[in-house]
Amino acid sequence: MKRPWAMSMRWLDLLFAHWPVSPAVLRPLLPPGLELDLFDGKAYVGVVPFRMEGVTPRGVPEVPGLHAFPELNLRTYVTTGGRPGVWFFSLDAGQKLAVRVARALFHLPYFDAAFRLEGNSYSSIRTHAGAPPAILEATYMPTGPVYHAKPGTLEHWLTERYCLYSADKRGRIYRGEIAHTPWPLQPAAAEFRKNTLGDWLGIAMQGPPETLHFAKELDVRAWLVQRIEPR
Repeated sequence: MKRPWAMSMRWLDLLFAHWPVSPAVLRPLLPPGLELDLFDGKAYVGVVPFRMEGVTPRGVPEVPGLHAFPELNLRTYVTTGGRPGVWFFSLDAGQKLAVRVARALFHLPYFDAAFRLEGNSYSSIRTHAGAPPAILEATYMPTGPVYHAKPGTLEHWLTERYCLYSADKRGRIYRGEIAHTPWPLQPAAAEFRKNTLGDWLGIAMQGPPETLHFAKELDVRAWLVQRIEPR
């Protein structure tokens, strides 16, 4: 990237939980210009709970009370112009200022939420005024050693993506670049006691996830989004 990165952060205790979902369900939920990305003809949605620390703009010291908070996202995978990336249906966060900054600067669907994290237990309830309700109650943990996903595998396709896409209220598409080392994945186990993240969109995540992966820690740099012309 020729432009300087804008923000740095550290992602901690992250779970990738993925379910296959019919492409016919997901395609109408995407803005024009983005193509649903498929793996062997299958589309996936991911539920990704984690914690963030060290969240700060470039050159700015960490501010107590602002630099660390839990986050939870619901995502799928898209492509345009030969660049595979991530599309977020929702991002719930436990820091009100971060929610508002991300909505304004990155055109991302962030929502206020209340979190409770105890050991391996992770719960979130959306509290954002006027937003559709969403709850996650889960327990998860790693079950094996760290490894790096091999290109061509499903776990590599799901996790090794280095940009996100978003859209403003007029439907204009933006791309945001991120940079990090390859994911230090571990096999994982999880129990989902409640998961209504996709209910408001008609996305059903029935039964256990098809894949589960854990990552203990990853340092990330992010760039401001830029408007693109999808093709």
